Amino acid sequence: MFSIIFIALLILLITTIVMILASILSKKGLIDREKSSPFECGFDPKSSSRLPFSLRFFLITIIFLIFDVEIALILPMIIIIKYSNIMIWTITSIIFILILLIGLYHEWNQGMLNWSN
Repeated sequence: MFSIIFIALLILLITTIVMILASILSKKGLIDREKSSPFECGFDPKSSSRLPFSLRFFLITIIFLIFDVEIALILPMIIIIKYSNIMIWTITSIIFILILLIGLYHEWNQGMLNWSN
């Protein structure tokens, strides 16, 4: 019992020392004004905040997030095929992919995927 407490305290002490050393060694002595200023998508942070911003960047980000999340949802479907009813799995997969295809068609139809404008 005593040895477990001793080992736990020793591990706590070692990790604390390593974190303090990492904090001390990682600090830079020279602070650069340019590097310490915020960087916002290539815009100068010192200028007016009311500059026109293209919403296409925002829309492409949302589209990426939607299709990135759908990959995270489709991959486990392949793993659970062994453990589920094949008919229910097939219907669920078809409905899910159909919803994604309808969303992709809608984005294409609205011109969100066209960068020529």
